[in-house]
Amino acid sequence: MTHQFHEFTVPALDAGDLPLSNYAGKVVLVVNTASQCGFTKQFAGLEALYQRYKEQGLVVIGFPCNQFGRQDPGTASEIGAFCQRNYGVSFPMAAKVEVNGPDTAPLWRYLKQQRPGCLWLGRIHWNFTKFLIDRQGRVVSRHAPFIKPEQLTARIKALLAKRG
Repeated sequence: MTHQFHEFTVPALDAGDLPLSNYAGKVVLVVNTASQCGFTKQFAGLEALYQRYKEQGLVVIGFPCNQFGRQDPGTASEIGAFCQRNYGVSFPMAAKVEVNGPDTAPLWRYLKQQRPGCLWLGRIHWNFTKFLIDRQGRVVSRHAPFIKPEQLTARIKALLAKRG
């Protein structure tokens, strides 16, 4: 069965479910995150984008992942406390996820099919890979970990400006 972005429901970090249908009509930035990575400081940039544009329709969703250098080994409560305490993260966080391999979460399998990335290999190469989804649920772009959240501002503003 082929899904569209808004048809997925993912487990939330704080238990329960996070139906992505809640974000239909919004621009969504999906990011695989890690608490002990060289890119972890990007949480600050992600939160800044979220605070600046959430009223216009931007949602950031973080997906903790421990597949790269075992850089997010904590429990859900430890990850949540770390993100809140160190970066003031208020955007939604999903439960820890696998983004590669046989246990790849269905949403991440879908994202990689839509935007396979470098050499069309369809793999996530490291923490803080970012996917931008438009208001209609289309995966419009994929961004490497070294692309800082603030570098996506122009793209996000353009997507927010489109209403239909």
